[in-house]
Amino acid sequence: MKKSVFKLSSLSYKYIMSLAGLFLMFFLLIHLSTNFLMLLGSRDAFDQAVAFLSANPLIKVMEYVLFAGFLIHIIIGALIQLHNYRSRPVKYHVKLKSETATFSRFMFHTGVIIFIFLVIHLINFYFIRLGLVDIPEHANDSHDFYNMAVVLFSNPWYCGIYLLAFVFLGFHLNHAFQSAFQTLGLNHSKYFPAIKVIGSLYALLISIGFALIPLYFLFIYQA
Repeated sequence: MKKSVFKLSSLSYKYIMSLAGLFLMFFLLIHLSTNFLMLLGSRDAFDQAVAFLSANPLIKVMEYVLFAGFLIHIIIGALIQLHNYRSRPVKYHVKLKSETATFSRFMFHTGVIIFIFLVIHLINFYFIRLGLVDIPEHANDSHDFYNMAVVLFSNPWYCGIYLLAFVFLGFHLNHAFQSAFQTLGLNHSKYFPAIKVIGSLYALLISIGFALIPLYFLFIYQA
């Protein structure tokens, strides 16, 4: 009885984690589309978008939903990984060689790297808006993300951290996209190959799209 209850609980965790993951993937598209306004050559469109998002009550509510999604995804991911470690205290003598198994084994590791990057990103941008971190000298106010980006991304080392993080993010998203649909039972043989292609394209779009922003400020932007 206990074993069947645990299986149900474990499956429920994976469902919740998959739904939270898909929600976060949707957020990444919105976040990328907003940040891409920086690349238009004029900061007006980006500043207007930031002002709208900062003043919109619905967006403020969605921020709480977003952080809840992050926390749920992170906590459940850690619990599942802890359960896997306890279930397999001794490593297999024969390693799984499939592509899916390879990505699965490193999902937790890439997740940890992405979490560390997320903390750095929040400290340098979002926490300033909340007043938890002092406004940098080069910023006009706590919402001046454009000037914050200009200064931060003019540092090659800081850009390197971002670019490396986006590489890991791409690998994480590529497998996470497919895994979410599998967990939700949407892995029919007829259309799952298309899901794999869409997942790979999505991972490339997000990782390359975000990588273009620090590269733009490092090599192209002129004050």
